[in-house]
Amino acid sequence: MNSEKYRLTRTSVPALDAMLGRPLPVLDQGFVRVIDYMGSDESIVQAARVSYGLGTKTVQDDRELIRYLMRHSHTSPFEMCEIKLHVRVPMDCWRQWIRHRTANVNEYSTRYSLAIDAAYATPPDGWRLQAKRNKQGSEGRLDQARGKALSREEARLQQYCRKVYDGRIEVGVAREQARKDLPLATYTEAYWKIDLHNLLNFLYLRMDSKAQYEIRTYAEVIGDQVVKPWCPLTWEAFGDYAQHLVRLSSAEQRILGLVAAGKAAQARKEAERIGFVKQGAKGPVRSLECRELEDKMKRMGMEVPWLK
Repeated sequence: MNSEKYRLTRTSVPALDAMLGRPLPVLDQGFVRVIDYMGSDESIVQAARVSYGLGTKTVQDDRELIRYLMRHSHTSPFEMCEIKLHVRVPMDCWRQWIRHRTANVNEYSTRYSLAIDAAYATPPDGWRLQAKRNKQGSEGRLDQARGKALSREEARLQQYCRKVYDGRIEVGVAREQARKDLPLATYTEAYWKIDLHNLLNFLYLRMDSKAQYEIRTYAEVIGDQVVKPWCPLTWEAFGDYAQHLVRLSSAEQRILGLVAAGKAAQARKEAERIGFVKQGAKGPVRSLECRELEDKMKRMGMEVPWLK
């Protein structure tokens, strides 16, 4: 056997190599850093073809295969790529982040080390209002005049909490107890290692417009500034077949089929029959599922029959 024929070299992506260890700023004092990575678009097509070679002869062939894999949810080849990030993130945001239990995590410990002396400060124009229909979301913003007052109050609170914490440490209170009254705005840090398939699932949820602003900001930095240069063919396919995909239930397909055929009245009746729309005293009452369908129709440039 010619051993040189089967000799492998480590996959290298120059665009990612250039940013290794360099903090990408997020929010006011947060960051994302690429520590290490394994694989690239080539690794995905190589795994899909179960080959030790370069896999394909042209970039176009690679692109078509990656798009096929993404389009048909063949996920295991994307697991051949992994990345390790170092992140600094507010604790309340990290609580959402850590819910994605598909990564290897090692977080900064305030039992062993002093708490990071940094807290996320909300700018005066950054105070969001509670959404009326979505109990876990926000919509609109508080006017800046009242926002300034809240930001000043926030700064005083954070400074006072830090002063209390530092005072406890100075008199010898254990770090594990001294930390208990630190605000959730306090930054924490972690190493986060994840494969590309699960990273894309994370980004699909956290880059969505309905995701909380703070974690969405981190997701956008990871997606646009890390994954895109790392695996550009995969990122393109992800945008087309996941991130911007419009999913339709069988009921939605029936309604859209009628609308497309110019049968608006029948589409409206079908929406009423399946409970999407009910006639109320002040006009049509639409279910949550109905409103989601309306958003999809607007994205496709279609008129909504029951709103005419």
